[in-house]
Amino acid sequence: MQRHELEHLIRAAGAITGADEIIVIGSQAILGAFPDAPPLLLRSCEADVLTLRDPKDADLIDGTIGEGSPFHETFGYYAQGVWLDTAVLPDGWIKRCVQIRNDNTRQVTARCLEPHDLAVSKLVAGREKDLDFLIEMTRSGILGEETVLERIAMLPAHETSAADLLERWNRIAKKA
Repeated sequence: MQRHELEHLIRAAGAITGADEIIVIGSQAILGAFPDAPPLLLRSCEADVLTLRDPKDADLIDGTIGEGSPFHETFGYYAQGVWLDTAVLPDGWIKRCVQIRNDNTRQVTARCLEPHDLAVSKLVAGREKDLDFLIEMTRSGILGEETVLERIAMLPAHETSAADLLERWNRIAKKA
């Protein structure tokens, strides 16, 4: 996905839901801070988006511009409507989001996860694709190790322990 495609999804999600603010929490949130992110970080053709106004907006987004929709078939990318419980995020994440708001979004504001918050959510998820994404973020110089460690410490209590996350992070750092 490219930045202009994410902007298109932001614009469409805003129009569909009537929300003037969209949150981008998946991997393509990287386009907020890095509009020209390395190609290996832009392989996904979907963006995880939500509104804070109504959890039902996720279904509306999925049904209208989601996977397999006419929108997806026409443009080759889509939005996945999600809710806040989709990702485990460090305390204060919303204040650190990177905003996108311009003519391409028709002035709908998107709050994209800050890269370190995104990285920690991917560490928690721990899927192979998430860990590969983190390796590329690290290789690209996007992540600062100290900041990642600080954000791990800011996570709410979760089934994945901080020790497990630190071990995952150390494996990623070695591969990068």
